[in-house]
Amino acid sequence: MFKRIGKRGADRGEVADSPRRGGGGAELAHASFTVLDTELTGLNRKKDEIVAIGAVKIRNFQIEIGRHFHSYIRPRRLDPTTATLVHRITPEQLRQAPPLESVLPGFFSFVGDDIIVGHFIGMDMDFISRAAKSMRLATPANHLVDTMRLAAIYKKLVLGRYHESSSSASGEFNLRRLTKEFDIPSFNAHDALEDALQTAYLFLFLCKKVATRGVVTLADYRRAGQGLHWAAM
Repeated sequence: MFKRIGKRGADRGEVADSPRRGGGGAELAHASFTVLDTELTGLNRKKDEIVAIGAVKIRNFQIEIGRHFHSYIRPRRLDPTTATLVHRITPEQLRQAPPLESVLPGFFSFVGDDIIVGHFIGMDMDFISRAAKSMRLATPANHLVDTMRLAAIYKKLVLGRYHESSSSASGEFNLRRLTKEFDIPSFNAHDALEDALQTAYLFLFLCKKVATRGVVTLADYRRAGQGLHWAAM
């Protein structure tokens, strides 16, 4: 489930969307997933911080609405203006929130051995892994699935309209844009739990679509996603 950070550690930059190899033969339809989202003070991996984590569970391609994780997080450097403007998190919510050191162990326990799903999951996992490293915690080594990559697979295999030259510049893989394009139920943006739920709906939609083209296991997902590129913004 997790790996212990040694003294040397690893500065991997963006985390790949399937770091654990092997064990990719099980069908996705029968797997267990934790779909997560983080809210950040910014995208600078060296200075920005996590201010919220939200996650929901999927079992047998069903969202378990009653099982979820959500916590605001008090950053070390409190800049309430940024959080309020971008994420609608009030300064008081941040001041009263627990520090990440108190939140992360419980979040890891919630995730367990699940496959972790997220939209542009490399960014979320990089911030989480760096934070765990700084706390000398074990970091996640779970299988990862990126719904952005899954959307690219769907557009290529099912719709036949993936074009690297345009998609890499147009931002067509933004979560909200995909939600509208595929007519998926929409939830509030910039809320970690609702973004996780939004991603879960997108994930289930895409999994069922790509299964019609033989993408039914993690190994299939990895093979189908090789060489695809996209842009989130």
